[in-house]
Amino acid sequence: MTAPMMNERDLEFMLYELFDSESLLERARYQDHDRLTFNQAINTAKTLAEKYFLPIRQKLDTQQPHFDGKKVHLIPELKVAIDAVIESGFSSATADYELMGMQLPPIVASAANAYLFAAGGTGMGYTALTSANANLLQTYGSESLINQWVKPMRSGRFAGTMAMTEPGSGSGLADLTTSAVKSQDGNYKISGNKIFISGGDHDLTENIVHLVLARVKGAPQGIKGISLFVVPKYLVNDDGSIGAENEVALAGLFHKMGGRAQTSTALNFGEKNGAVGYLVGQENHGLKYMFHMMNEARIMIGTSAAITALVGYHYSVDYAKERPQGRLPSCKDPHSPMINIIEHADVKRMLLAQKSYAEGAFALVLYGTQLSDDEKTADTEQARKQAHLLLDFLTPIIKTWPSEYGPKANDLAIQVLAGHGYINEHPVEMFYRDNRLNPIHEGTTCIQSLDLLARKLPMNNQAGYLATLAEIDKTVQVATEYANLRCYSEALESAVTSLKQTTNMLLHAMSTQNIDLVLSNSVKYIELFGHIMIAWLWLKQGIVATKALAEQPPLSDKNFYQGKLQALQYFYRFELPLIYHWSIILSEMDNTCYEMKTDWF
Repeated sequence: MTAPMMNERDLEFMLYELFDSESLLERARYQDHDRLTFNQAINTAKTLAEKYFLPIRQKLDTQQPHFDGKKVHLIPELKVAIDAVIESGFSSATADYELMGMQLPPIVASAANAYLFAAGGTGMGYTALTSANANLLQTYGSESLINQWVKPMRSGRFAGTMAMTEPGSGSGLADLTTSAVKSQDGNYKISGNKIFISGGDHDLTENIVHLVLARVKGAPQGIKGISLFVVPKYLVNDDGSIGAENEVALAGLFHKMGGRAQTSTALNFGEKNGAVGYLVGQENHGLKYMFHMMNEARIMIGTSAAITALVGYHYSVDYAKERPQGRLPSCKDPHSPMINIIEHADVKRMLLAQKSYAEGAFALVLYGTQLSDDEKTADTEQARKQAHLLLDFLTPIIKTWPSEYGPKANDLAIQVLAGHGYINEHPVEMFYRDNRLNPIHEGTTCIQSLDLLARKLPMNNQAGYLATLAEIDKTVQVATEYANLRCYSEALESAVTSLKQTTNMLLHAMSTQNIDLVLSNSVKYIELFGHIMIAWLWLKQGIVATKALAEQPPLSDKNFYQGKLQALQYFYRFELPLIYHWSIILSEMDNTCYEMKTDWF
């Protein structure tokens, strides 16, 4: 069965109607581009996805990387595909021309890469992490680090990773034990163990550049004593050629439920004399630097979750349109022809839920991607500051909501296919397995909720929170001008009122009551806020669709816009009301989980 990876009409809608990406052409950075070059980039990515990744998608899943005790083995077709991505420029799509980049706006690059991620899944993780690694070094690294490591990563010679998690501390970075000892030459000797390092070893590139968090001997305990180092798999000679091994040893591979195209590794650093590490920035500032890559990775995770949800949705829609089975309850004639299952109301429910989750999540991550661009390239300093404020506050939601609701969409795709969805002859079960990792890595859902509620919310006198509410209110005011959207604008306004009341109560409680109890239901807060953000973005889509329908578009576009409005209605009637239940749990500081005793389990 052939199903589209992405809906081209929806990509066009998101880019040019919802987010007005053509307006970016007025910025100096993008003046070499136009809508034609944007579309050419997207079409090229689609061609690459169809030619190199789609034919090996199932093979990447069924033939996992394996370690023979000396080296990692990947299916050879993956290197061919990754090389094609690099040669086409998509490994550095947003980078400067001077660093061999395409200088595309991030939102356009994200739309193009959607095809590559849809077909290649975590196989594209090698280039995505490399780009994020290079972005960090370009921001905080010295000129020598940029010349030695960023340029080869931009060109595709080297790959990059982030190495944080340790066997004994997991996400608790304050307890990491990897050590760094300063050498006489000014560099450092790194010793320690890291686990779950995505792309930590492979033969896709000449070298692998690890960004490693470690504690310099004598540094303070906790997160204040963490530094960041470049620790390459191989040292590099003065002429840029590959030199000696650098005591970065692969201890083993983890065999994953999904996302199998990308290696997940356990790495041992400096088992003999210490691996050579190059300090990034200043000692004891490492976590601040690493957050640059972590936050980019969090948007990346949200994007991956949204795209995987979209791919499953498109597949299940196509299947439902072609699969005949049963008759409507009103039909009593057993001799009448069967109908395709898409005509059954409950299948429509499952498809609408998927559409509302997946397209809502995709709008959210594109919004975050655009904010990441605005904070660097917007026309005024005030606009750049505003974008930074919004993005910093919303990053936990941008990562979490798609990664929680993406798998829910994939679960429904399996249900639409029923027994056929549960077998690997159809890829929807693989999409679910791939997506199930996203609520875990780059900060679990709970970690993101604690960050949002305990740190981001009160920060700078609630500036990010208040700026977000102001953006929502602007849309509510516009929507009230349209009769068909007035009920939704009123519903969103009521939901925001509930959010404000809940938030005010929590802020007061955090300063006056048992903080552990107050935060024990933090996951419900990020879910509540996430639902309101998705409702906001659906209302924005509804405004665009309503305006377009007033222009009497051709039938195909009319159907497209009506589909948007129906998904908007679904989310507001089936999903948004859930926030009131979550608000009660939070406002009453329900102690069910907090009071549960270890011995009662």
